[in-house]
Amino acid sequence: MGTYDQRPWLPRYRPEYPHDVEPEFSSALAMFEDSLRRAPETEIVRYFDGTLTLAELDRLSDQFAVALADRGFEKGQRLATYLQNIPQVLIAAIGTWKAGGIVVSINPMSRVRELTTLLSDCEATALLAEEDLFGQVAAEVVPTIPSLRIAWTTSPLEFQTRHDPRLFGGMERTRHDGTEDMSEVLASVGDREPEPVELELDDAAFLGYTSGTTGPPKGAMNTHRNVVFNARVYREWCGLTPEDSVLGVAPLFHITGVVAHTAVCLLVPMPLVLAYRFEPNVMLDAIREHRPTFTAGSITVFIALMNTEGAVKEDLSSLAKIYSGGAPIPPSTVKAFSAHFGHYIHNIYGLTETTSPSHGTPRGSEAPVDEASGALSVGVPVFSTVVRIMRDDGSDAEVGEVGEIVTRGPQVVPGYWNKPEETENALRAPDGSVELKTGDVGYMDDQGWFYVVDRKKDQINAGGYKVWPREVEDVLYEHPAVREAAVVGVPDEYRGETVKAFVSVRPGQSVEPDELIQFCKERMSAYKYPRQVELMDEIPKTVTGKLLRRALRS
Repeated sequence: MGTYDQRPWLPRYRPEYPHDVEPEFSSALAMFEDSLRRAPETEIVRYFDGTLTLAELDRLSDQFAVALADRGFEKGQRLATYLQNIPQVLIAAIGTWKAGGIVVSINPMSRVRELTTLLSDCEATALLAEEDLFGQVAAEVVPTIPSLRIAWTTSPLEFQTRHDPRLFGGMERTRHDGTEDMSEVLASVGDREPEPVELELDDAAFLGYTSGTTGPPKGAMNTHRNVVFNARVYREWCGLTPEDSVLGVAPLFHITGVVAHTAVCLLVPMPLVLAYRFEPNVMLDAIREHRPTFTAGSITVFIALMNTEGAVKEDLSSLAKIYSGGAPIPPSTVKAFSAHFGHYIHNIYGLTETTSPSHGTPRGSEAPVDEASGALSVGVPVFSTVVRIMRDDGSDAEVGEVGEIVTRGPQVVPGYWNKPEETENALRAPDGSVELKTGDVGYMDDQGWFYVVDRKKDQINAGGYKVWPREVEDVLYEHPAVREAAVVGVPDEYRGETVKAFVSVRPGQSVEPDELIQFCKERMSAYKYPRQVELMDEIPKTVTGKLLRRALRS
């Protein structure tokens, strides 16, 4: 047995932690149905002054499934959600599973180019979009997608009556040609129930899109096995019970939101506190009102809460179980947050391809800091998971030696949607078994703690959102004044890393940095567009013409 197979991190586990766990249910739908049987009156969503119980969620998702089937939606087909953090996300997910379908969670910040790419790649049959997003973006895209036959819209003003002006000021209900209103669709179904559907552990539950270094994004097939397993990991690792409740700070389209919010709430069951989107003052009010006990989100969330005027220790007194992942966490931020609110932020680490966590800091432990780099450990591998550090030649690195982080366990996706070559490259061991080469570089210390010290690729990590330089460069090249463009990540106090573009201008043309920033902003998700643009006469390159990103970063 090799060093990693012996799992030297197991002594770091809490005494009550199991070393291995199995998925408890045959699907995420079966997981929901078990909670429904046990506790139908559990409030599963708290959304401002509105609530949804499990029984109400069951009825609405029944109607959703029947309405899909009435419109010819079949088992295995894809429904895309284009929504912020609203109760309709849960209705759509469970309703889609009841219809035998796969949920495609799309970032509501996606613009025309991105939405077109994703809906085309997954060959979506149905789309559920917020009314505003449909009008601004999807109305242009939907007619171009041959597979898309069902378009429903909904509003964040539903399921609550408070209409907080900080989020909903000026928002009105709108109807769009070629769409149906979700509430009207569900009401028309009445008490009809969907035909029973057989879902299996290895069926895809979600497609989570992750950007590729080249070419279009890849849809990671998060199976029911992956989702049910990691929902259980969160429950056991974080010590969650029906007395707990979850603060929904992660976007529900993101794998953290899918598993650490939606799935674990359906498993326990316990309430999920939603507030449309992250606005620090609104989120603080939600914490004060609903007193959630657990959350998982990017470090930028906790920095924002800490820097919100009037936020005091008492406000967060209920929120004792806090986890953060998705972006490097400065140890100084963890200390400052603990001093301010009295709670330690536990590090977690995972990717879309590991269906959220592969590593975590055990509850009640503090992650060590790497003396050389100042990096905070991302934790130790979770239950049933073996992680190794791999050298370039594929062999296992020694303890303390830096290499690529490679993960195997029940949370690793079996492949990318319709991408056999990418699946083979990233998700297959030499013996054909499933093993994820993460592209992240790090090491394991002699106590079994893991550290991420660099990224193998040029991916930028802006506040937990992953940005590929190529995608930003492609948009810059659409501007008539741009001759060459190179994009890198640069340090940023708030986001950890932010997007910077270096641009050389075509002869006889002129353009200002602010003009290029605005050009990208209009064409990309908010987290992707460059926050800084520097004009250069010539962008540094190697003798073979490759951009010298390393030189630009320094």
